[in-house]
Amino acid sequence: MSVDLGRLLGSVGAVLLDFDGPVCSIFAGYPAPLVAAELVDVLRQHDVDLTPDLASEPDPLEVLRRTGATGDRGVRRAVEDALRAAERLAAESAEPTPYGREVIVAARQAGLAVAVVSNNSAEAVSAYLAAHRLAGHVSPVVGRAYAEPSRMKPHPEPILQAVRALGMAPGRCVLVGDSLSDIDGARSAGVRAIGYANRPPKAAAFRDAGADVVINSMGTIASVLIDMQPL
Repeated sequence: MSVDLGRLLGSVGAVLLDFDGPVCSIFAGYPAPLVAAELVDVLRQHDVDLTPDLASEPDPLEVLRRTGATGDRGVRRAVEDALRAAERLAAESAEPTPYGREVIVAARQAGLAVAVVSNNSAEAVSAYLAAHRLAGHVSPVVGRAYAEPSRMKPHPEPILQAVRALGMAPGRCVLVGDSLSDIDGARSAGVRAIGYANRPPKAAAFRDAGADVVINSMGTIASVLIDMQPL
């Protein structure tokens, strides 16, 4: 594993990180099911007919994604605004992922660019990075498009937006993500992919989806990056 990972990281010029998972748990202090329930209430206020599974959906990003199917831009904007406000608040109590900070710092010290590509809002990501003194290490920060959930990962657009901002070829970038949407989006964008299996059942799914490397700790990446730093 470490040999393959070392070869991969030695062949790229930039590390793209998903946010919620590889960097932190954004909803650690403001639980995702609570946020999702608040978004469902917004849908009720706009007289949206709710299926039982949507009414009980625990993932706020999935509520937003499914809101896109309503075809009503006003409803999408209302849910988007509510989610952005919740994410900004959640960022204040987000729990750092073990070794997430070390990966960012070690990558920069090894001469690699670091970007964040997230389905969360860029404002929430930037607020977290600033609060944890990481903003100076990460650029660009690409969050989800406003009220356009169909353009979230696995759509390749946000990943390619980061690649263009870095001025690199897609094959010179690697995305670290903890969901299939990250792996699928990376493959669609022509970017290498590292699957962060923060829960054991994810590992096989990431391999099946075509991840170049699968890890179960961000510390694995940090260790390799530290070894890559110039003496």
